[in-house]
Amino acid sequence: MSIRAVLFDLYGTLIHIETDETLPEIYRHIARYLSYHRINLDGAELQERYFDLMKKQKRVSGEAYPEMDARALWRDILSHGSRHFRPEAFAQEGEKKQNEVAKRRERLARELVKLHRALSRRLIERYPGAKGLLQSIVDDFRLGIVSDAQRDFALPEMRITKIRKYFPVRTISGDFGYRKPDARLFLQTCARLDVRPEETIYVGNDMYRDIYGAKQAGLHTILVWTDQGRKDYNDTHADYDARDLYQALEGIRFLDQK
Repeated sequence: MSIRAVLFDLYGTLIHIETDETLPEIYRHIARYLSYHRINLDGAELQERYFDLMKKQKRVSGEAYPEMDARALWRDILSHGSRHFRPEAFAQEGEKKQNEVAKRRERLARELVKLHRALSRRLIERYPGAKGLLQSIVDDFRLGIVSDAQRDFALPEMRITKIRKYFPVRTISGDFGYRKPDARLFLQTCARLDVRPEETIYVGNDMYRDIYGAKQAGLHTILVWTDQGRKDYNDTHADYDARDLYQALEGIRFLDQK
């Protein structure tokens, strides 16, 4: 076997993160911030609207494994919160004004994705051995990320944890509207790296979303037994089980030599 590429899950595999989006104080803080942008909501109302919109997005998506679009969600909240963020409200003032309003709304929606994430985040750090593993294989394999996340916070969090530079290709589910275990995410990443699935290893921490999904796409798999993610799904088995990322490096070498 000749392995040419190694793909990684992000959260629970390379990055240890703890978040809680249900905390009421998150929405109280954001509601106060929105008051500076002509939007008056209390925290409870904002929280209810946030989760209602998220459920609606997934309900109407038509995908088997729907993924939310966080920026579109905040764009909707802004549009219904103030005419200041509705381009159509300025139709009489011409296309230039409408474009300005649309750009203003998009900038703030992007920042709200990050603010919401920052307020919900309690911990972020690399798992032990992550950087050493990447340094050991970056010259030997093509590397990519396949992660369930939103680009607006995933890329900054890769930078915060100092692993972003190792991955020229980053497939983020929020860009596509569907999430793992959808095989398309893995296949698209292989295509972008110009490798075949059978030439690729996927390293993840969840037996269903990561290992089952990658196997459906024809990739070889390594399950890392971190403290996050489910470790069993029906009769699914990884090609290699690693207790941590140090052993995952051994697994990559092992599968490359089979």
